[in-house]
Amino acid sequence: MNPWQQITLSALPLYRWRGSSYLHRLVGPLQAWRKRSVFMQWADPIGAALLGTVFGLTPFVSSDLAGVLLFACGCYWALLTVSDDRGFDSEQKAVLGSGFTPIHLMVSLYWGVATIAAAMSPVKKLAFTGWSKLTLYVLLFALAARVLRSSRLRSWLISLYLHVALLMSVYGIHQQFFGAEALATWVDPESPNAEVVRVYSFLGNPNLLAGYLLPAIALSVAAIFAWRSWVPKLLAITMTIVNFMCLYYTGSRGGWIGLVVLMLTLLILLLYWWSAALPRFWRIWALPIALGTIAGLFILAVVLIPQLRYRVSSIFAGRGDSSNNFRLNVWTSVVQMIQDYPVLGIGPGDPPFKKIYPLYQRARFSALSAYSILLEVAVETGIIGLFAFLWLLLVTFSQGFVQLKRLRQLGDRDGFWLIGIIGALAAMLGHGLVDTVLYRPAVNTLWWLTIGLIASFYTYQPRLDSPLVES
Repeated sequence: MNPWQQITLSALPLYRWRGSSYLHRLVGPLQAWRKRSVFMQWADPIGAALLGTVFGLTPFVSSDLAGVLLFACGCYWALLTVSDDRGFDSEQKAVLGSGFTPIHLMVSLYWGVATIAAAMSPVKKLAFTGWSKLTLYVLLFALAARVLRSSRLRSWLISLYLHVALLMSVYGIHQQFFGAEALATWVDPESPNAEVVRVYSFLGNPNLLAGYLLPAIALSVAAIFAWRSWVPKLLAITMTIVNFMCLYYTGSRGGWIGLVVLMLTLLILLLYWWSAALPRFWRIWALPIALGTIAGLFILAVVLIPQLRYRVSSIFAGRGDSSNNFRLNVWTSVVQMIQDYPVLGIGPGDPPFKKIYPLYQRARFSALSAYSILLEVAVETGIIGLFAFLWLLLVTFSQGFVQLKRLRQLGDRDGFWLIGIIGALAAMLGHGLVDTVLYRPAVNTLWWLTIGLIASFYTYQPRLDSPLVES
């Protein structure tokens, strides 16, 4: 096992842990009941239906109701776990697939650090509230990773999300052309774009809508290649165009940054997927030509569209832009909080942040979050939690590439879904670097779904080479 495999846990034989772990003995005590139960014969489809309810309703319901749906998913995952009737006592069975993956291990580590951070928090009651929310999202991940190992159920859930996102985008475009009430001051009143409509669809926040649509764009592009017949492909093309238009109309600069990350990720992974079949010239020059074309089109759009030109230039305006200035002041205060609580932070979730941040905030710069996912993780769970979070991301992306390599060798069209999922996770991370929409239920559920989907592709490969050295 080389150092890269050790860091990313790529060749970790988890099936051996399953056979010897005392904790794993909690799995399956109700096996006999499950075998006799008619209800549990449909266990995975029922789990997928629960997930479908979450992703079908979360954008339209209150956070409290979303929490109830997440709690139901957690309870059902617990029921599946205690009645698990699948054993993995040999390497042969482990190679075919296991419910526990390196991604599960890293999620457990991050959750464990958050648990300790909540116990050590200066505002323990509020931290327990935030920890409870994180636990619900982790259970959503666990259920998704378990029941979506079925290609059919995975495709069904992705299709459901794409149709819901299409509805969100259509309503957002309707707001663009027929007007939308400004629910907050989304644009600097002194800017040239002060009168521009920023759509928010059913979510009430254009930045939140942008975060919701990034995975939709990634997966609708993937659907163009994954769906087989022409009618579904035309639907996927329509979804891509509509979602892209709606994302543009949000005016979310963080969303646009995420879109750039998404386009680069999809481009690189799609070229990797087809590289074996390309002539030598295109294997060498396809990526530079594609990047140059995209860059040229983007520059042309910035030159020709004044509103886009102003929004893009404002990204580099520093404190000259009110939104930038606000974030810089919030980040400065958050860094001071991290310096005072460096090891385990103030506790997970927004309740501790709302309580402690006013002690550090600068005048007129109140905030509900850190406006950066990395700073948010660091202030909530300290440097230890940030390390666990970054390790989780490294293992997740590494496992995604490892499984993509396997699907590419098999010629499995599910590889296109995996490309879209990896792109969605990268895009949300890019957006999250300058915003904290990931902590809203509509987007946070998608964040943990993408991680769960990557875990659902897992197949143990004991002699896997490092993905960094693959051609």
